[in-house]
Amino acid sequence: MSISPGSVTSQPHIALFPSAGMGHLTPFLRLASLLLSHNCKLTLITTKPTVSVAECTHISSFLSKHPEINHIEFHVPPMQHSDSISDDPFFIQFEATSRSAHQIHPLLASLTPPISAIFADLVVANGTNKVAVDLGVRNYVVSTTSLKFLSLMAYLPILTTSDAAKLVDGAAEIEIPGLTPLPISSIPPPFFNADHGFTATLVSNAKALPFCNGILMNTFESFEPETLSAISNKRALSNLPSILPIGPLETYGLNMNDQTRYLPWLNDQPAESVVFLSFGSRTAMSKDQIKELSDGLERSGYRFLWVLKTKKVDKDEKEDLGEILSSSFLESTKNRGMVIKEWVNQQDILGNAAIGGFVCHCGWNSVMEAAGNGVPVLAWPQHGDQRTNAEVLEKAGLGIWDATWGWGGQRLVKQDEIQRKISELMTDEKLKSKAKSVGNEAKKATGNGGTSKNTILETIESLKQNVQTVLGTHKN
Repeated sequence: MSISPGSVTSQPHIALFPSAGMGHLTPFLRLASLLLSHNCKLTLITTKPTVSVAECTHISSFLSKHPEINHIEFHVPPMQHSDSISDDPFFIQFEATSRSAHQIHPLLASLTPPISAIFADLVVANGTNKVAVDLGVRNYVVSTTSLKFLSLMAYLPILTTSDAAKLVDGAAEIEIPGLTPLPISSIPPPFFNADHGFTATLVSNAKALPFCNGILMNTFESFEPETLSAISNKRALSNLPSILPIGPLETYGLNMNDQTRYLPWLNDQPAESVVFLSFGSRTAMSKDQIKELSDGLERSGYRFLWVLKTKKVDKDEKEDLGEILSSSFLESTKNRGMVIKEWVNQQDILGNAAIGGFVCHCGWNSVMEAAGNGVPVLAWPQHGDQRTNAEVLEKAGLGIWDATWGWGGQRLVKQDEIQRKISELMTDEKLKSKAKSVGNEAKKATGNGGTSKNTILETIESLKQNVQTVLGTHKN
């Protein structure tokens, strides 16, 4: 969809407001790239300071590549650890940003041309809704998780009050009316405490969802058909606005100088022979678990590319590989494996022909990247939405998981269990076939005439028409 020279005045101006962490920033930058390709004017609001170095680096690189984007640095008043019962720096930043989100009003009100819409993270939905109403513009929430987990968050205001007994009566599962029940073991531990800062932040913002104009989802219709159908047809969570699946969102192609080591190595490996292991930007694995994982990998005999992380926040990473992994492991696997500690472009890795399977935490960006490339996944959920995402992934035919492994750190998963699951991932032909089918469906969704592409085009066209209506009103 292109805009003719004479219709530039109808160009929508969209303000994008992500929250803390690469898991939240990445889909916003991908969405920004997509909107730019359809001639939208953009303002990107980023919080300062960021929690991680990676966020700062990616924001800077993205803006350097797209100087046409207007950038607002939103200085978030710091919260003290004592103000929150969480010690997670990302949770604390979520709370701080949520509390102050309404303060973006003067920053947006002064923009020229005026904004047409706000696309905001759920964590700031309450504040941005108020700003959108005051400015007379549309407000959309951009979901950074699965539709299944979004449903749980949307239900939190009820689950933590009138249905709170469901969390304490020993029930095996939680039922959201109209949806397939969720195992109690998949409910994130903070949700059992309504006073937990993260839970309270989500509850206050989930209450704003019914007042949004729509929820943009990084998913596609055939990946979560049951949940999408139930909500769209008002059989479940009937107060929600339109669900707008626009995924899998494609990478935005930054040159981060990260390819010098692993891509040439991958290019030399046989097709579908390499296991890729990565547990996201916020997962800190214990040294005991790293030891079991390295032993399981060594025993499996497969080639591997492993992105290793030992700290929750990247700037705290100080140890070299030799201090974390045994010299015997590094020596015995040096000809068939690579372990790295820097940021990598997962999309490029998963799109490489050498990758035969992906062992991951089930962060939603990773799930959508695997889906887009048709790569089978061994899910190893660590925290947050990830056990729910693993269920969604398994049901869609993209991967396998062992629910007995628990949350990250809940128990030590032993090397023989890891070896057995990696072997299953790399040898199950039925799984590989299903994953490739998922990949084909993902490509259809984002291709010309596909459901995801049509949805984003219709959303942009609606915003354009609204701009034209406003301009016509002002002329009269």
